[in-house]
Amino acid sequence: MNASDVLTAPWFYWSVIIAVGLPVTLLVLTELQQALQRRESFLAQPVGLLRTFIVPLGAALLLVIKTTTISVEATSVRVMSTVFGFIVLVMVLSGVNATVFASAPTGSWRRRLPTIFIDVARFAIIAVGLAVVLAYVWGANVGGLFTALGVSSIVLGLTLQNSVGQIISGLLLLFEQPFQLGDWVQTTSARGRVVEVNWRATHINTGSGLEIIPNSVLAGQSFVNLSRPKGGHTITVNSKFSGTDAPDAVCALLIDVATELPQLHPDGQLIAVANTSADYTITIPVRSPADDIEARSTFQRWLWYASRRAGLQLDGVADDFSTQQRQVDALRKIAPTLRASSSELEGLLPHVTINRYGSDELIQAHGEVPTGMSFVVKGRIRMVANTKDGALIPVGTLHEGDFIGQTALTREPVVGSAYAIGEVTVLRIDRDTLEKLVFRKPELLQDLSQAIDERRTHVRELIADKRTTEADAPTS
Repeated sequence: MNASDVLTAPWFYWSVIIAVGLPVTLLVLTELQQALQRRESFLAQPVGLLRTFIVPLGAALLLVIKTTTISVEATSVRVMSTVFGFIVLVMVLSGVNATVFASAPTGSWRRRLPTIFIDVARFAIIAVGLAVVLAYVWGANVGGLFTALGVSSIVLGLTLQNSVGQIISGLLLLFEQPFQLGDWVQTTSARGRVVEVNWRATHINTGSGLEIIPNSVLAGQSFVNLSRPKGGHTITVNSKFSGTDAPDAVCALLIDVATELPQLHPDGQLIAVANTSADYTITIPVRSPADDIEARSTFQRWLWYASRRAGLQLDGVADDFSTQQRQVDALRKIAPTLRASSSELEGLLPHVTINRYGSDELIQAHGEVPTGMSFVVKGRIRMVANTKDGALIPVGTLHEGDFIGQTALTREPVVGSAYAIGEVTVLRIDRDTLEKLVFRKPELLQDLSQAIDERRTHVRELIADKRTTEADAPTS
């Protein structure tokens, strides 16, 4: 065979096209795949299938068909064509999933589409793809098969129309998605958090067990989504005070106590109302229905302590804790700190009070200007520093004999917050009495000034250390 015969042979041009086109195509697809991987694109996987399997197998199939004398009806060619068609089908499924569902924005209808609908669509694509392969590669008559399947589907649908109807109603509920995983719902039979949703049933964790409700049942009844809108869930707490307590003072106390709740929703609004001269109701927005019990319990505990400190009679009961004997015992405990003699302690008795705080209750707020000093008589106090970004840095723990509010003398805001560790009993001395005491005792004034400077320096060092740690931390 001479050179002119080779150039005019039909297989020559196909060989050249494949020899040149295959490396170029693989090179382009490799660069495209790497670019998509750097961008973390969902299209990287289908492009990888195209580069790794489809292009090389398609080139081999063209090479066999166009450059050899092997018939397209040969078994080996049909097998290669079947494998090629199957891989193309896999790539189509991967591409559809990447472009339609994986890259869907949060909250879009593509995200809300139930899984079973996606599975049915995949099954339909696979069925059509296999039918095309069987018809064009193997010459099978798929028309009769589709006719038989259609008739069978009609008969099966009429037989199971009630069951199928329930499944469809459940699927429509899933497509609408009136709730999501983690939402709290209340139905006629259960109240709890949604932990699983599938094409058949919804699983609700009620706290005492797992309630499984068929979706068709949910679709046929009304229910309440307690988690929507966000911040819309509230609890209502009723309380009773003495009829002699001023209503405005009681409502203000209820608001103040609820404001410090850790479960309080930041965007919610507290509402306290006086139903009668003794009955009050406060509505507290909480972050989640999961916080209901804890928020209610914490509010009731803190209200008990706060009402007694404020001199209000919760449930009509007056507080008789700050007795003279308790005041005397407390003053004796802190006498070394005050550098006070027995006669000076007796002079302080009319000007001191004993207060109690509940566990985790706020005793002193950041930025507050104290109106007196409080000395720990019983229990412990946790001190924390507040940063500009709202973070809390542990400072230390105060024990019996320690004190807070020393800046009452300088009328400066405190630089940290104080929280009770368990129940805490403190003895409080008002500012005027304290000023008279330090005026007579310069050494006490020196001790308090030194304590103010040391605590401020310690807080600044902790905040600076935290900033240095955050600056040195590696960024991802």
